[in-house]
Amino acid sequence: MGARWAAGQPLTERKLLAKELKALNGEFYKTGRATPTDHARLYEADERLHRKIVEACAGPRLIALHDSVKPQAERYIRMYISMLTSDIKASVAEHDAIIDAIDAGEADAAQSAVQTNWRHAADRIAKVIEVAGERGSW
Repeated sequence: MGARWAAGQPLTERKLLAKELKALNGEFYKTGRATPTDHARLYEADERLHRKIVEACAGPRLIALHDSVKPQAERYIRMYISMLTSDIKASVAEHDAIIDAIDAGEADAAQSAVQTNWRHAADRIAKVIEVAGERGSW
């Protein structure tokens, strides 16, 4: 919903948001390609990007819902991030699709791009769990 609403913002706000999101996605990519990878910093970079989308135009109810669900998923997201570096380009490309749709003011495409990112992330997390187990060694 956050991405959908962000894409519906007036042009000036949308362009500024897209610029900020591009910078955050660039930081995410750069952090993911660094050697050695700082997984905590990579998680934080991904978190900032997604949080920026939610905060861009979400009201207090959507933010509260997001904040109530986030801790439940965080354990798996951290495990996923810790094993993501080989697939960083896919996540960056998915983020780019979200950002491009917001920038273009295409609400349906923005929402769809977020859903695709989360669906693919869930698939990647499932693969990580298969390899590392649910408790992981992270």
